[in-house]
Amino acid sequence: MLTNLLARPQSYNYFLCGFRSNFVKRFVISRAMSAKVGEHLPSIDLHEDTPANSINISDLCKGKKVILFGVPGAFTPGCSKTHLPGYISKADEIRKKGVSEIICVSVNDPFVMAAWGLAQGAKEKVRMLADTNAEFTQALGLEQDLPVLGGLRSKRYSMVVEDGKISQLNVEPDGKGLSCSLADNTIGQI
Repeated sequence: MLTNLLARPQSYNYFLCGFRSNFVKRFVISRAMSAKVGEHLPSIDLHEDTPANSINISDLCKGKKVILFGVPGAFTPGCSKTHLPGYISKADEIRKKGVSEIICVSVNDPFVMAAWGLAQGAKEKVRMLADTNAEFTQALGLEQDLPVLGGLRSKRYSMVVEDGKISQLNVEPDGKGLSCSLADNTIGQI
């Protein structure tokens, strides 16, 4: 289909040149840079509560054992009924296993993430970090296009991070399901 679009008249191709280069760039980046066990987290700023509160995820995870999980969107059914509540309810058990931080990341703005965390009772249990422009998600190669949720979003995943390095990684096969990235599975990998 992309070939058919690009075979249009010159004026149409001129209009598409930005789309084409961005499409190819995104495709190449997401395929070439998928997160892998043994790799360090990228040094990218996420936001907590407000845009002014930037937190470098790489720096946050240095010298610590961390569980980090990504969700397609705040306030969505699977994320709100199962994924986030699982980590909140198991937070004490997770901390007893030596985990310093439990972090939820979503491609949302920090105000939405803060409101979602408040509504779910995440305070002091799970840190709610916004990947506002999907930079972190794309750097990990864990993005997916979900037009019904506003476009570019995160796949559903969980990881154990030790001293800034990924030691376990669980990505849902379809990017959205609820199985390998749930709290119980991730706890078993600590």
